[in-house]
Amino acid sequence: MVVGAALVEIHVHGSQSLKQKRGVVRSIQKRLRNQFNISVSEVGGQGTWQRAVLGLTAAGAESSQVKKTLERAIRFVEDQHTAEVLNSDLELMVLPHEASADLEGWQDDGPMEDGLEARPEADDDRGARTGGD
Repeated sequence: MVVGAALVEIHVHGSQSLKQKRGVVRSIQKRLRNQFNISVSEVGGQGTWQRAVLGLTAAGAESSQVKKTLERAIRFVEDQHTAEVLNSDLELMVLPHEASADLEGWQDDGPMEDGLEARPEADDDRGARTGGD
């Protein structure tokens, strides 16, 4: 699994208050989430009227795809005329994932007759969890 993180520092032109800046930042965040299906958060500059730092994250199976998605998202912010990108940085982290090791010892007996999967035996102790017998 590959996890990518990017920081984008923006300057919101013409903002005269935190409320105006927040409106622009929220608009950019919403557009990024909708268009690129990534996580976005304001991670810096919360107390300033015209500066904000956005944190963008994406995850996927291939580093080229994650990097491409985040680069396109940064370019998208640059193309917005509501804010100017002052600086950006992007990093990728590859996490090891071995499917065979994850499934080792796992046995799937299939669905039960009623179509429901078996519950763990701990669920049979309902009186202790609900406080009644």
